[in-house]
Amino acid sequence: MNKYIDLLKNGTALQKLDAISRLSELKDMDSFDPLCEALGDSNWAIRSNAAFALGELGDARALPRLIEALRDSNGKVRKSAAKSLGMIKDTRSVEALIAALDDESADVRRTAARSLGLIGESLACEPLKEHLLDDVSYVKSYVQEAIMKVCPPPDGMKGQ
Repeated sequence: MNKYIDLLKNGTALQKLDAISRLSELKDMDSFDPLCEALGDSNWAIRSNAAFALGELGDARALPRLIEALRDSNGKVRKSAAKSLGMIKDTRSVEALIAALDDESADVRRTAARSLGLIGESLACEPLKEHLLDDVSYVKSYVQEAIMKVCPPPDGMKGQ
């Protein structure tokens, strides 16, 4: 494990990516801080993979860093952050995921909708409904699916 942490800190880009993959598989909490540090790497692939690995760890301490990663300049990093927030399922990330529904990247919008559905917080109901008219069909599908999970059924449909 220490070998992978050392590679993550000091290795080449390929070594760092391999180290993140190995640390993700191990799911050892000793990798938490190095993975958080990797979110600041200059290489977007390293940032993206680190964001995903933090979701795999499932530690809510990563929320602030993952929420910050939702504003990364690279869409793949933002998508990984949105996915990880859904994996952690902490309601403190709902507002940031709602904001991500307006991302320029359709993949980020889709992943934010999916994560909101996984979290299941009703606060996301109305913002999700506002995104039913997304220009991208697969985003709309994920928004609809999330709405079914987070919005209470209409009064006449309860118990059916």
